[in-house]
Amino acid sequence: MRVSTKELYGLRAMGEFARHFGQGPVSLADVAKNQGISQAYLEQIAIDLRRAGLLNSRRGAQGGYYLARAPQATTAGDVIRALEGSILPIQCVAEKRCAPCSREDGCTARGIWEQVRDRLVETLDSITLTELQ
Repeated sequence: MRVSTKELYGLRAMGEFARHFGQGPVSLADVAKNQGISQAYLEQIAIDLRRAGLLNSRRGAQGGYYLARAPQATTAGDVIRALEGSILPIQCVAEKRCAPCSREDGCTARGIWEQVRDRLVETLDSITLTELQ
């Protein structure tokens, strides 16, 4: 199983926003610099996080991005879902997009992937942004 750079950078960025929670907006340039992330790539990630309701933004001289809710109310699972759509991108066991498979009834591997998905979801949903600070 591979974790995408989008997921890695998204979690690092959200940890940075969590550190500044309640202090006002933080510029993406500052987050990119502090976390060693390309600002252009971080801008793309921020769009997905904003669409998912995890980040808010404010324009202007004192503008930037900030968490839409308290760090303890957002989990690593929330971030991964916002960026990738699913925790475990195997179609037959995806959380929301279960694609029918001709081998579904006799698939010997499906049970393994269901267990992996369930443990991964449980773990990621138990880790809040507070723990990433």
